Amino acid sequence: MTSAAIIADAEWFGDAPLRRILAVLNEGDAETRIVGGAVRNTLMGLAVGDIDLATTLSPDAVADRATVAGFKTIPTGVDHGTVTVVVDGKPFEVTTLRVDVQTDGRHAQVAFGSSWREDAERRDLTINGLYADADGAVIDLVGGLADIEKRLVRFIGDAETRIKEDYLRILRFFRFFAWYGDGRPDADGLRASARLKDGLAQLSAERVWSELKRLLAAPDPSRALLWMRQSGVLTTILPETEKWGIDAIHGLVRAEQQLGWKPDALLRLMAITPPYGPRMAALGERLKLSNAEKDRLIAWADAERLSPTVAESKLKRILYQTSPGGVIDGLRLQLAAARAAAETDNDALMQAAGYSRLIAFCENWERPVMPVRGKDLTALGVQAGPEMGRILKAIEEAWIASDFRLDRAALLEKVPDIQARIGD
Repeated sequence: MTSAAIIADAEWFGDAPLRRILAVLNEGDAETRIVGGAVRNTLMGLAVGDIDLATTLSPDAVADRATVAGFKTIPTGVDHGTVTVVVDGKPFEVTTLRVDVQTDGRHAQVAFGSSWREDAERRDLTINGLYADADGAVIDLVGGLADIEKRLVRFIGDAETRIKEDYLRILRFFRFFAWYGDGRPDADGLRASARLKDGLAQLSAERVWSELKRLLAAPDPSRALLWMRQSGVLTTILPETEKWGIDAIHGLVRAEQQLGWKPDALLRLMAITPPYGPRMAALGERLKLSNAEKDRLIAWADAERLSPTVAESKLKRILYQTSPGGVIDGLRLQLAAARAAAETDNDALMQAAGYSRLIAFCENWERPVMPVRGKDLTALGVQAGPEMGRILKAIEEAWIASDFRLDRAALLEKVPDIQARIGD
């Protein structure tokens, strides 16, 4: 089957919104093609998400044609040639052909052009530089088709030149290798990434974390992480991994695949970093993680590492007094490690069974509600203030010690003794 037939037969290629926008933007002498991920993924037999378009039309002309056709337009990045056109609720990013005027390793100043070859050659990787026209014919100006056949992730043209235009391309090289590559990474790309890794310091933390998170979300990022470590790139962006190692990632990925866990970028980050709260807090600040991501990392780092035979009474106390999410993250990593060790160690097999039991318990655990409130103490004549706080804390401790069994009446009976003890 030809590549044109593969594209033309794809379900997404016949979608009405796509056919409508291609018809509008291909009228007259204008030419608009599908570009990038939709073409690449279709040829590789993978799911297609967003569909991006490249066009010889200027951004203003795109907007004018879209408006006349009744489509909604959003000036997503007009200065860089991109207009988002929404057709029947489906968005398409439409970008005018471009050439780089000046680059500084982070951003490019572009000029609008009319050459498909120049537009293709300014892109980063050959597998991302393919176009498909309105009939489904694939246009390859950079050798991307051959690289897709070999599952080779390779820079367009000279690797160092491409990287110096935007140092984020180092991380994109490894990210696309994680998702689409096979065998070893392209030697030229690997050498260039190793030589130019210090340029990553020029990038914003947000861009680095966004790219790293997408890499970690690949079905199996372990090979990419290995080559990032070998080249020094991983230590450059994640110095926390230098003395900790990445060996645990292999067992985690296998556990995910065998147990049906969804790939979890943050859990994978935990697998290759030390469980030390201050370092995780610093990592979160440095890479500008979201508050939820930082909180989850710190909760995992601070959580107690549990024995697979820990009593349920102790586990309930830990879950009540700390973050259940942090406990579960830790148990999942311990389970993955035990399953990996169980291939040669029968004791580890028993440990894995214990961790599985604990995870199931944690996932079904419901946080109990302390049955005594301040108003209950007020009814007994306790004044609001520090004393009430100390009494409530002592009551809660007694309730936890009872394995959460004592009810409201039984706890209130303890108030006189608690008051006397506090008074002493």
